Amino acid sequence: MSDAAQPSAAEVRAAAEAVKAALDRHLDAVERRSGQDDPAVYAAFDELAAAAEAYDELLYDTYDEVTPFEIPGNDTLPAYAGPEEPSALSVLIRRDYAVVEPQRLLTQAQRIADLDPDSAVGAPPDTGVGNGAAAGVVGGSVHAALGVLFGEYEPDEIASRHKEFGLEEGDSTLWVTAADEPPEPGEWLSAPFDQADPQRVVCRFDVSSVFDEELGVDDDDEDDDVEEEDVEDEDALEVLDRER
Repeated sequence: MSDAAQPSAAEVRAAAEAVKAALDRHLDAVERRSGQDDPAVYAAFDELAAAAEAYDELLYDTYDEVTPFEIPGNDTLPAYAGPEEPSALSVLIRRDYAVVEPQRLLTQAQRIADLDPDSAVGAPPDTGVGNGAAAGVVGGSVHAALGVLFGEYEPDEIASRHKEFGLEEGDSTLWVTAADEPPEPGEWLSAPFDQADPQRVVCRFDVSSVFDEELGVDDDDEDDDVEEEDVEDEDALEVLDRER
């Protein structure tokens, strides 16, 4: 930061005072809350987080010092604003993978295509795989191999067998969202995730390696995978339930 843009000591002091005021407002909102999902508490929480982040940045820029506070991200859900008794729901799932063993992936996809050439229908159109095309075109194309793999197996089966396919799990999340009524067939297929409204999330389930790190799980420990999955299910799985 240039000298011209350097925050003044007065600005840092003002930011500190803003944090104190935000703390008071947050405590007041908590003491007066009307229920588990009181919007006033959510609003006060967001104001406190913003004030603390601003102070932390000014303190660092001016004095090269930091606070002991961990500034929360924006991954918390807002207050539920959906129907009291949902008559329809949508389940939104995201799972991330890294292709860590491309050759294993290619071999498995080729095996699938050799056994059932029609299974290659899931491959991208530009590969020429599918619709009875020769199975051998899977070749060395990871793009084609992924199309064959996900065209043959359900996502849940891939998740449970990802190591067999040369994949490594990343973060995953599942949102259950409430709807007023079921959408018309084909209504959202062109943009399936555009209507995801955090205020209509009934419950949410997150899985991430950061939970393992917090619990002290050793990734290099070669004990059976069931134990590691149990840790994720029982402790590391973050469940945000909306109790209506």
